[in-house]
Amino acid sequence: MPKEKKETKEKKVKSSGKGERFADMSTTGVIINEDELKKQLEQEVVSPQTEKKQKNRGKKYLKSRSLMDKNKLYSPQEAISLLKKISYAQFGGSVELHLNLTTKGNWEIKLPYFEQKAKKVAIFDEKVLEELKNGKINFDVLYATPADMPKILPFAKLLGPKGLLPNPQNGTLVSDPQKASQNIAVSAIRVKTEKEAPVVHLAIGKLAQKEEELLANLQTVISAINPKNIKKAFLKSTMSPSLKLSL
Repeated sequence: MPKEKKETKEKKVKSSGKGERFADMSTTGVIINEDELKKQLEQEVVSPQTEKKQKNRGKKYLKSRSLMDKNKLYSPQEAISLLKKISYAQFGGSVELHLNLTTKGNWEIKLPYFEQKAKKVAIFDEKVLEELKNGKINFDVLYATPADMPKILPFAKLLGPKGLLPNPQNGTLVSDPQKASQNIAVSAIRVKTEKEAPVVHLAIGKLAQKEEELLANLQTVISAINPKNIKKAFLKSTMSPSLKLSL
C-alpha cells in the first residue's frame, strides 16, 4: 500500500502589489494592508506607566511643616512671627513674598526698612556704547536721554531681559540723567511680573530683622500693588515651607 502522505498546512503568500498581502493558512484567510498597519503603528504611543512620586522632604522641613497649618490663611503679623520659628536655615536668609496677581505690571517701591547692595549706576555715553558692542554690562542701572535711544535700541535683546533698558516708567529715560542718577534710592526695589504670567517673586527683608520692620515692608508692597490685584499671597524664608497670607 502506498505510504500515506502526511497532510501539511502550507503557507502561501501572494502580493497584489497594492500594499496588501493574502496569507493562506489552509482554513483561514487574513488580508493585511501594510500601509494601514504602518499608519497605526506610527500613531500608537507606547508609554510606561509612571506613578507620580511624592517629593522627598528632609527631617528639618517636615519638622517645620508640623508647626504650621498648611490650610490656614495667616494674617501678615502671624505669618512673620511664625516664619521666624519654622525657618531652619543656619545662615538666616531672606523673607520672600510670592504673589499671584490678576494683571501684569511693574512697580518701583520704596521700602521703609530695606537696604540692598549699592547699585552701580551708568550714564549712557560713547564708553558705555563700546562696552555694549562687546557684550559687556558694567552697571546695575543705566540712565539715558530720549536722544540716546536710537543708539541703545540695537542692544534691546541684551538689556531688556535684565531690566536694564532705559524707559520713562522707571525714571531712567530722562532729559537730565546726571541729576536723576543722584536721586536713586537704595531702599527702592523694582517689582515686575513674570513675562509669561502675572506672578511676582521678591525679597522684602532679612529674617534677622525685627518683626515690625518686616511687617512694614510687607504692608508697603501690598499697598503699592493694591490688594484688589492680588489673588493669592505666600510668605516664606529662604529655607522654610510657605505660609498662605490673608490680605
